[in-house]
Amino acid sequence: MKIVLIDDHPLFRSGVRNLIQTTEDLEVIGEGASGEEAVELALQLQPDVIVMDIRMPGLNGIEATRVIREKLPEMKILIVTMLKNDKSVFTAMQMGARGYVLKDAGEMELLHSIRMVGNGGAVFSSDIAVRMVNYFTMPQKKDLVNPALSELTSRELEVLELIAEGNTNTQIGAKLQLSTKTVANHISNILNKLQVTDRHQAKKVYKESQNLLGEEDD
Repeated sequence: MKIVLIDDHPLFRSGVRNLIQTTEDLEVIGEGASGEEAVELALQLQPDVIVMDIRMPGLNGIEATRVIREKLPEMKILIVTMLKNDKSVFTAMQMGARGYVLKDAGEMELLHSIRMVGNGGAVFSSDIAVRMVNYFTMPQKKDLVNPALSELTSRELEVLELIAEGNTNTQIGAKLQLSTKTVANHISNILNKLQVTDRHQAKKVYKESQNLLGEEDD
């Protein structure tokens, strides 16, 4: 089974590559650090599975998944990320990802997930699966969540998450490899969509929504 790894952290890619090299049925045939490289490698190498992070510079993993699936509808993509909010999970699935696994998963769980997706199945980390069940079985909580959150783009949601973690505009720009001006534009859009006046109120809306949906408070 031929694998392409897409993650902007070289150490993580190295760890997954070394893990895959211990198997006899999996092989890494390409690596990239951005969504743009993911699209390019998908078209060039036609792997069996793309293992991809979400939060990357330029085109993020969810947007890259959408582009790849539009060009290669049968391509199988496994998201491996630290993000476990409901919006990221559901958007990734809507864009065509076949699995969603957290980076703190064990080695055997990660290998199992790659094989499962490669063989046409779908897979979720146990924590994600439990939260998805809770989401669909607790409509009274969903109804309380600010509906404006669903209007945010995947990039705006990334920025909002970083705001909620206490990052400044400069820190957000460094983490997402965006200019400070671009970050400020995203924040302006976020405030408008959430109908709040400042980042503190935006952070409050985000935190309240995650607490209602069972997300652990940072």
